[in-house]
Amino acid sequence: MEQHPPHSAAASAPVTTGDAQAPYLALLARGASADAYEQPVLVARADGATSARVAALEDAKRLALRVRDEMEGRRRREAELSALFETAHDLAGLRDLDAVLQAIVQRARSLLGTDVAYLTLNDPPRGDTYMRVTEGSVAARFQQLRLGMGEGLGGLVAQTARPYVTANYGQDVRFQHTRTIDAGVQDEGLVAILGVPLMLGPHVIGVLFAADRRARVFEREQIALLGSFAALAAAAIDTANLLTETREALGELERANEIIRDRSGVIERASDVHDRLAELVLRGGGVHDVAAAVSQVLDGTVEFTDADTAPGEAVEGSRTEGHAVRRGDDWVAAVAAGGELLGALVLRGHPGLDPVDQRTLERAAMVTSLLLLARRSASEAEQRVRGELLDDLLDARDHDPRLLRERAARLHADLDATHVVLAARLEASGADAEQEAATRRRLWSAANHLAATRHGLAAARDGGTVLLLPLRSGTTASAVAAHVAKRLSAAIHETVTVGASAPVAHLAARTDTAAVAYAEARRCLDSLRLLGRAGEGAAAEDFGFLGLLLADSRDISGFVARTIGEVVTYDERRGTDLVRTLDAYFASGMSPARTKEALHVHVNTVAQRLERIGRLLGPDWQSPARSLEIQLALRLHRLAGPDMR
Repeated sequence: MEQHPPHSAAASAPVTTGDAQAPYLALLARGASADAYEQPVLVARADGATSARVAALEDAKRLALRVRDEMEGRRRREAELSALFETAHDLAGLRDLDAVLQAIVQRARSLLGTDVAYLTLNDPPRGDTYMRVTEGSVAARFQQLRLGMGEGLGGLVAQTARPYVTANYGQDVRFQHTRTIDAGVQDEGLVAILGVPLMLGPHVIGVLFAADRRARVFEREQIALLGSFAALAAAAIDTANLLTETREALGELERANEIIRDRSGVIERASDVHDRLAELVLRGGGVHDVAAAVSQVLDGTVEFTDADTAPGEAVEGSRTEGHAVRRGDDWVAAVAAGGELLGALVLRGHPGLDPVDQRTLERAAMVTSLLLLARRSASEAEQRVRGELLDDLLDARDHDPRLLRERAARLHADLDATHVVLAARLEASGADAEQEAATRRRLWSAANHLAATRHGLAAARDGGTVLLLPLRSGTTASAVAAHVAKRLSAAIHETVTVGASAPVAHLAARTDTAAVAYAEARRCLDSLRLLGRAGEGAAAEDFGFLGLLLADSRDISGFVARTIGEVVTYDERRGTDLVRTLDAYFASGMSPARTKEALHVHVNTVAQRLERIGRLLGPDWQSPARSLEIQLALRLHRLAGPDMR
């Protein structure tokens, strides 16, 4: 029996437009992909549909795809308009330029569907353009790129103010490739790049980019869209610049107002300090009153310091320049009269001093110097009285001890206390007799000031100055001499050498004591100059055995104690024989072998004793100068008898 192929009812049914369009309407309704629109045609052919049926489906497919494309285009345009609207809204409420630019780049990347989007800005001072914002970038070198004008696609856009697009940047010969740019692009893996200029009027200020890591052709609508974002970015930058300029202008106005207010306050403070200083001068105030008044006006702590305690470099700079100078967080104004430095006013912890306040501090220093000069003039009579009293003591005149003590008490001096007599002399002569005399007067003035502050006496004598200063407990005559030499040299800025006597007491009762002590101080002074030790201060105890010749009292026990006292004390406390070992060592020509024969001990015993002696006397005890003093002390110790041991 003959068989016929099955005949489908659908295949034989008449074809209508509605039937052909129905499946595509369903696809449009659910937003199917473009590939899905091929399915109805394929199914119809598989079912053996007639050619008319297939043709109708093909027509319906083409119509449906056109509708789909139109709908997609509208949705895309709506998304683009929405993004542009949102960006414009961000721009209207601009608070943070970086945030707005970041939003523009993000939206451009999203709408164009690219892997990366980024924005560069021109740097006119350097003549290039640099990366400002990136989105989707993963390469650090790419994010830090700088492009010269005309270099790469971006450099060409920045130079020509025109959009440029490339489907494959690495193979595009239209651009000036550089190793740096190509390396950055390769690190990021970019292939297709679109760049549009950011324009402010006729000027290009940067470039906005969209880029893919695969070959791609950018459509005209996409170029236009990126251009719209670039316009918004340029407007954002312009707005931010205007806001910055406005803020700066407002800030400058505010600073100007602050300056005006501060200046007004400074002028008021200057007037206040002028009135206070005038009042102080009229009522005879002192330097510390001036410091207290200026402290209140300048809202800080102002202190007066003597010349020897003032910060050296700062005071010298202030005296040279004639102005207060800054030292760390402090200000220092020299208090000087003529060539003599009297001290300084120091404003503590006030680094930001206004110029008017600086002049106020300088004016206070000038008033301080006037007060000091006035006080000095008033005290010159007292100084002459001090000098006359010291002259009477040095000349050993026959005076009533009671009257001497009364005269000293009026000067706050105590002649029964232990004192040191010091002879001071300048080492440098002036260019002429007048200058030398002026320097000597300054030395005498400085010595008198020192004596007055130490409850002592001072007088000009024998072309120099002599001082009588009380010896404080725990202080030596040598230390006093060194201190006085330093103080006087610093006060008059000249080299002053000082010799001191041994301590003396009961000057009122024994009228010749001061004269004898002054002669000893003169001998020490002359010895210092002969030894080339100008500018130093010393007493007889500083000269070793030579001091025995310089000292009037011939302090033999003191010399022995200073030279070998440690060894003598060690023997007394421990019952050792170091003094005898030391004596035998020198008597044997400093030979340990001969020393052990003289002492009848083992050579190791001698070595151990000499090592102990070295620790007691110091490592240089065998040097020629020290060994000479030690041998003399040993002989004096031996001659002094058992009372010394």
